[in-house]
Amino acid sequence: MSETWKNWAGNETCHPRDLMRPASVDELSELVGTAAAAGREIRVAGSGHSFTPAVLTDDLLLDVDGIAGVIEADRESGLVRVGGGTVLADLNRELDRLGLAMPNLGDIDVQTISGAISTATHGTGATLRNISAQVEAIELVTASGDVLELAGDTAPELLRAARVSIGSLGVISAVTLQTVPAFNLYRIDEPMPLETVLSDFDELAAACDHFEFFVFPFTDKALTIRRNRTDEPPRPRSRFNEYLSDDVVENGLGNLALKLMRRYPGMIRRSARMSSAFMGQSQRVDVSHRVFANLRKIRFVEMEYAVPREAGPVAMAEILAMIEREDLPVAMPIECRVVDGDDAMLSPTHERPSTYIAVHLYEGVDWRQYFDAVEEIIDRHDGRPHWGKRHTKTAATLEPLYPEWGRFAAIRDRLDPNRNFSNDYVKAVLGA
Repeated sequence: MSETWKNWAGNETCHPRDLMRPASVDELSELVGTAAAAGREIRVAGSGHSFTPAVLTDDLLLDVDGIAGVIEADRESGLVRVGGGTVLADLNRELDRLGLAMPNLGDIDVQTISGAISTATHGTGATLRNISAQVEAIELVTASGDVLELAGDTAPELLRAARVSIGSLGVISAVTLQTVPAFNLYRIDEPMPLETVLSDFDELAAACDHFEFFVFPFTDKALTIRRNRTDEPPRPRSRFNEYLSDDVVENGLGNLALKLMRRYPGMIRRSARMSSAFMGQSQRVDVSHRVFANLRKIRFVEMEYAVPREAGPVAMAEILAMIEREDLPVAMPIECRVVDGDDAMLSPTHERPSTYIAVHLYEGVDWRQYFDAVEEIIDRHDGRPHWGKRHTKTAATLEPLYPEWGRFAAIRDRLDPNRNFSNDYVKAVLGA
């Protein structure tokens, strides 16, 4: 009987014929080469934090969590080489011990580094790029079983393709990251009128290192989150306050409230207004990775798109107006972040500074109507989907959005000519 693999959200499941966990690059290379020669489909599972069918296969599924940890680190240059299965939380702790840090991170840290870069996972910051842009080299196991070192000085085009590839080029066995000296962040959470946030969006984003906000539909207030580097010593929350805020209130009571609203949608507007009314200001200083990451226990399904930076406030306003007009049962907030452009061929922020807009629905709630309506709005603003989040795009609709689509396709033809690393989802979004 085959093992069952399920993603974190529980919306995607598969039963691979074989689930293999190689413990070394040599073992991984042998597995991949043998499987590809036999014409097998090969996919790789990270931590399961993608909401798409990107991992799904009924053939060979690889789990590379045995190829993890810091391989080498140069404190002077900041270059750190890590195994492809390294979980970001573990990496952050190890970097901190070395006096180093990632310059930008997302709001969760349970993904593997290979999964995070392959889907273009991002943080926020008007002058900062997504995690894949921090990659200086990738060790890639191809369908032939060969182990390729893709570095910026020797294989720049291959590296730009492999930085964001949805696992379509091979298996990432190691990553070399450009880190920075460890730093502290001063975080301020502050509610503001939504109208002010949207009208002053550019100024707010430019005024701090990391800016984002979220808003509950049916309300007129947004919670802004500003994070800035500081020389101040850490002033972390006490363990009790952290537990009370994150475990009890946000995740415990929050989950209970969402369960009730799933059953009684008529509660949503009142609950949203109450949540908005109780938004308060808070401040803290801590080491960067503890300020970036948040505890996420509430299960949901998410869609996220990157639109041109200047289109962000307009798209947000249109989405909120649509929810109000259609009276959609949306109980979870909409999140908005800014990210600078980069050069990865399939990055959603390829060659353009962007605003990311993320929408969520609680587990068990039918997401199709809401997500489809949001997608219609996003399409008018040339949005590109986050590769780890739900969307309905296909190769035909995606190709016009990416200037280097043809170049990536040629590299894919070269590295995976028989499409061993392509499942139904990958074929749908990148072409057969």
